[in-house]
Amino acid sequence: MPELVRSQKAHGIATITLDSPDNRNALSSALIEQLLAALGAAEDDAEVRAIVLSHTGRVFCSGADLKETAAALANGATTPPAGRLGEALAAIWNSGKPVVARVAGPARAGGLGLIAAADIALCAADATFAFSEVRIGVIPAVISATVLPRLAPRAAAELYLTGETFDGPRAAEIGLVTAAVPADDLDAAVTRYTDALVRGAPGALAGAKQLLRRGCDIGAEIEALTALSIRYFGSPEGLEGVRAFREKRDANWVPQG
Repeated sequence: MPELVRSQKAHGIATITLDSPDNRNALSSALIEQLLAALGAAEDDAEVRAIVLSHTGRVFCSGADLKETAAALANGATTPPAGRLGEALAAIWNSGKPVVARVAGPARAGGLGLIAAADIALCAADATFAFSEVRIGVIPAVISATVLPRLAPRAAAELYLTGETFDGPRAAEIGLVTAAVPADDLDAAVTRYTDALVRGAPGALAGAKQLLRRGCDIGAEIEALTALSIRYFGSPEGLEGVRAFREKRDANWVPQG
């Protein structure tokens, strides 16, 4: 199996890098499996004090691997390959160690769930984002577990329903990311945060995370939201939307003329 997620450790920081640039770091079943393994290893390593989630290539994460999804559904699979996305979101959200997302390029759909799950998210100002699900006949179900606690309600309604693209400063304004900085300053900004995080006592950091998560246990939601997502991907609209996306055409519900 190709290595789609790489990990390295230095100075108490585990950097987990999505490394599947040829398909824009799409959430294939293999990538999610490797991401879960990397997160688990970082969680179990007493030397790791904080985790950085980064990426290679121009795109942070394009969302579900629609090619793999279309093939699986065409072959009668009842669970899309990204069905384990909820596990990855929960692993980040519930980690006892602070997680910093480093977003140097575009993120779509499921990729926004990863960003929202992180405790701190830093993006390049020219990075773009979109909840593009409705445009392919599905809904942002699973990622809502991490996204909706972050987003301003009016912004969530606007962006969930329109699927419109927005930039880094807007992402910071609505709470999706902590800060948007010039692209050339992104790595320095990540380092400033990780330098601050390693000064915290490990037990106190874990306790502070628990305080921040009080009243917001996503574990109970993940299973129901995953089932909802699977239902939409397997629906006539979902099947048509994924097919239209892959064929680079408008779906059949878009008015013509």
